[in-house]
Amino acid sequence: MSAKRKYPQWFDGHKVNEILFCEEFRKEHPMICVKGKFFTKDGLVEDEKDLETEIFNAIKFFVTEKVSNVVRSLVDVLKLMCHSEPLPMQTDRIHVSNGTYFLDGRYTYEKEFCLNRLRVAYNEDAPKPERFLAFLNDLLYPEDIPTLQEYMGYCLIPTTKAQKMLFLVGKGGEGKSRVGLVMHAMLGDNMNTSSIQKVETNPFARADLEHLLVMVDDDMKLEALPQTNYIKTIVSAELPMDLERKGQQSYQGSLNVRFLVFGNGTMKSLYDRSEGFFRRQIILSVRDKDKNRADDPFLAEKLCSEREGIFLWALEGLRRLIRNNYHFTISERTKVNMETAIKEGNNIVEFMESEGYFLFKADSQITSKDFYAIYELWCDDNTTKPVTSKSFSTYLSQHEREYNLEHNNKVRNNQGRRVWGFWGIEPIVKVFV
Repeated sequence: MSAKRKYPQWFDGHKVNEILFCEEFRKEHPMICVKGKFFTKDGLVEDEKDLETEIFNAIKFFVTEKVSNVVRSLVDVLKLMCHSEPLPMQTDRIHVSNGTYFLDGRYTYEKEFCLNRLRVAYNEDAPKPERFLAFLNDLLYPEDIPTLQEYMGYCLIPTTKAQKMLFLVGKGGEGKSRVGLVMHAMLGDNMNTSSIQKVETNPFARADLEHLLVMVDDDMKLEALPQTNYIKTIVSAELPMDLERKGQQSYQGSLNVRFLVFGNGTMKSLYDRSEGFFRRQIILSVRDKDKNRADDPFLAEKLCSEREGIFLWALEGLRRLIRNNYHFTISERTKVNMETAIKEGNNIVEFMESEGYFLFKADSQITSKDFYAIYELWCDDNTTKPVTSKSFSTYLSQHEREYNLEHNNKVRNNQGRRVWGFWGIEPIVKVFV
């Protein structure tokens, strides 16, 4: 046999035939390329270095010079050869590790190219996750467990139709972050761990969420966010948004990531007191840690070992959520949590519910300046920080129907001049400004 025949078809003894190499490589490693990203039937190729290593191992016995350049050139050719139109967002099926589960109950072992393939297998005979359910009974109040079940199911498909993010809030040490570890056991590379603050303030953080199903913040910082525009947009994303990677031109990308947040307090904003900021949140209170509880250092491993049963449990929650038109089961406790969060994030709400400072009276009027002075007095009495006068008037003008007020510039001040103010308020306390 001649030496020449020992070479693969794509190598002539001097250089690599890039087309032949890529054709052979694709047969052994079926993949497509969407917007510069490779996808196999197992989902996104998260690290392109893994692909480069595969190519290097294939050519290292034949190419001995400028090997790294050859590898990068082959990757570029492979991108052209594997080019594909964007994959559809499939919300009627879940791509599991051993096939495809359709939400109408069908299951097939066949796999297709997809944006997200979960790490968990579908096993209709998986045992009930008794340890996980016992853990939840210790962690959450019974009426809040269906909410978590629905949210974990919600995270299995790429959709933001529910337009919610979930917070598990406690004093610390309850074990709430174990939920995040269980989610990672099911989702694998379709989930990452980051920070809500980073997503809002770091211009490159949003691009890291592309193609993900879930982002977990396992210890949310309690500092108020300077802005909330990006968080609100991502939670309710319906259109592509501008994404930016370091050193690259920004581009339009679609995000279908959900936020699962654990912390010792609720999310706050320095300036955003809008309904849109609060209505995107579901806040579950966790039970206080039992003082007699002995922590199990192997709890996470034990819970993750039940992931096939947990997947079926979460799937039940997803079906219930879809039947309810993507409206979550919300307990009275959670509703109170939301009302409390609104008051803590916007003390104007609590001021408007206060007594002894003003009365609601249809034929009365007060200037914006005088009403703000009363509000400042209330803040001083209650040791809370007032918002700016502009924020105060803006909030009340936006909610004037709720309080039966009328905001206009026809209110008379003490000098008889017409100024901005509110009809429907009569002061009780006298504050001279």
